[in-house]
Amino acid sequence: MKIEKKILVMDWLDDYAGSEQVVKYLHQKYNFDKVYVLINIMPKENLKKIFGNTEIPIETTFLKIFGSKFRAALPLFPFFLKQLKVKEENALIISVTHSVVKGISYKKSSRHISYLVARNLKYVWEEKELYFKGIKKIGSFIIPSMRRFDIRMSKKPTVIISVSDFVSNWAIDKYKRKVHTINPPVNVDDFEYCEEKEDFYVSVGRLEPYKRYDLLIDTFNKNGKKLVIIGDGSLMKEFKERANKNIEFKGYLFPEESKQLLKKAKAFVFCGKEDFGIALIEPQVCGTPVIAYGSGGALDTVVENKTGIFFKEQTVASLTDAINKFESIKFNCKSIREHSLGFSIDNFKNKFHKKVIETLELD
Repeated sequence: MKIEKKILVMDWLDDYAGSEQVVKYLHQKYNFDKVYVLINIMPKENLKKIFGNTEIPIETTFLKIFGSKFRAALPLFPFFLKQLKVKEENALIISVTHSVVKGISYKKSSRHISYLVARNLKYVWEEKELYFKGIKKIGSFIIPSMRRFDIRMSKKPTVIISVSDFVSNWAIDKYKRKVHTINPPVNVDDFEYCEEKEDFYVSVGRLEPYKRYDLLIDTFNKNGKKLVIIGDGSLMKEFKERANKNIEFKGYLFPEESKQLLKKAKAFVFCGKEDFGIALIEPQVCGTPVIAYGSGGALDTVVENKTGIFFKEQTVASLTDAINKFESIKFNCKSIREHSLGFSIDNFKNKFHKKVIETLELD
């Protein structure tokens, strides 16, 4: 197939986070001609981080009338998605999605690769209790129809790729079609390698319920070991009141300050369940081992007893056992660093492009 246009599709543009970094590297590789999104409310300085100084056409929908409250229009996402149609012929379409745009309409002459950066629409699947609670519970009647819609949309892409085996297995189960795994990239050049570790543990993330910082704090309250928590969130005040003096809250730190702590820590501890979790790779780039809940995307990024330790249950007892086991093992910092380099930007681009070539050769 001869490509005439290269098209990027995203659910929305509002913040510069993990998905947007993936898009930045894909744009470096494919130099997209146009972008389709449900809504674009991203500041121009963040758009430049993704697409550089060249202005790229961005087509949106009437979802923009909701402004920053657009997520409240979840029941209407199917309606707005119908407005988003790739008009170009002979296009290579790459969608980067955690919500609905894998179901975008396009011409028969084009090919569509959908990259699932998370379990799509997980707020109507396993995590419905997190989203439909309190006053929002009255909206839970939409869940069955949204699930049916999600399954229908999954049939539209030519090929589906996901960020982890965890997400791939989930999508295979829900969508009943083949899904490939390509782990997202980490800018390994951004992190310094360090073998001289200090006597403290570190964790980085948003202080929100699903990250399970309650478990982390309760465990370190009990063992008395020094823990540094980097990040902010709705539970910051509650966690500060809950924590003993051996636990230090840094709040938001600029990347350079955060990286210094990642490279000096004896281990990075993570208690949540992520679809992938780039945060688990970054300390490994520094040669820092990881103690993580052994589920989700962590299984793609941590090699047990070589680059880190898993705990099997989200309990204080299980995490305590993992920390004790960790302290009985001498980890090889160089081996940890070498493992992490497999998640480099170049490796990601090469693996992704190989799948693009295969897709363009399909009849």
